[in-house]
Amino acid sequence: MAEPAENDIYAALDLGTNNCRLLIAHPAFRQSKNGRALKAIDSFSRIVRLGEGVSGSGLLSEEAMERTLGALRTCQRKLERHALGRRRFVATEACRRATNADAFIARVEEETGLPLEIISNEEEARLALLGCCSLLRPGVQRALAFDIGGGSTEIMWVATPESYHAQIPPTFPFTPELLGWTSMPYGVMNLSEQFGHNDYASVYFEDIVAKVMAKLAPFAKTYAITDQLSDVPTQLLSTSGTVTTLAAVHLGLPRYDRSRVDGIALPAEQLRASIARLLAMRPSERFNHPCIGPDRSDYIIAGCAILEALLRTFPFPQVTIADRGVREGIIISLMLNETVDA
Repeated sequence: MAEPAENDIYAALDLGTNNCRLLIAHPAFRQSKNGRALKAIDSFSRIVRLGEGVSGSGLLSEEAMERTLGALRTCQRKLERHALGRRRFVATEACRRATNADAFIARVEEETGLPLEIISNEEEARLALLGCCSLLRPGVQRALAFDIGGGSTEIMWVATPESYHAQIPPTFPFTPELLGWTSMPYGVMNLSEQFGHNDYASVYFEDIVAKVMAKLAPFAKTYAITDQLSDVPTQLLSTSGTVTTLAAVHLGLPRYDRSRVDGIALPAEQLRASIARLLAMRPSERFNHPCIGPDRSDYIIAGCAILEALLRTFPFPQVTIADRGVREGIIISLMLNETVDA
């Protein structure tokens, strides 16, 4: 199969526990001030809270499914405007957990024509890593990447290709070597629900941090990640709405601006300062904050606690922040498959 042409159009849809995201893009890259990025044609993102209540009931609620179907119909209309090449539409943690997920997936295809595929935690981690690996700095030999989701958090410890830490321009896209990975059943939605939602998450902040650190400890010990931070060039890479929100708060943006956030690197202490600002706010202040708002205010503190647990467990001095992830990873994966098949 021939390598994809720049005028081909690929589509990726990521239906998570909290968000529904669509990306329609050319299978080629442009150079931005913060690194390479896919040439996007159209995109869509909406908070749908598909996994609301799943941790307690084990079921996707009718209200959540209706909200999600509304978002998916919007995606369908966007997709119909383009002559698509390759495409892949995936669902993650909420659908992995819910006992009525198969019925919901069938309903989605019947009502929208979109064939959703429920993927494993490992595949989600792989795609999230592929989606943000273009932000790895040349010279970096090891990287820890994490994705804080609505219902789970994926952590990947990777090695870059030899050309990436030699004086050789690396080919791109590339697949980092996955040295180890783990998926925690903790995300912003299910932890927030467990600890009393927005009104109480700040009260139980340290309890959430401790709970997540206990889950991270075996992974950290197995791969001795902290011991390697001073021995080899390393990088901490985040693909998470929690961290992009904290970056926007730190930058003092009047509203969230992806172009200002995607690809920037911030000292860990600056992100912690943003966490402290959010903890000091009343719930109504977080609700009305232009970079948090009603869509994220219920869950942002739980996300901050997961991030704090990661920073305490893995004391990297700096975090590279990606506003890209599974959607971009899907398209890169499709590109790599086409190249491999050539």
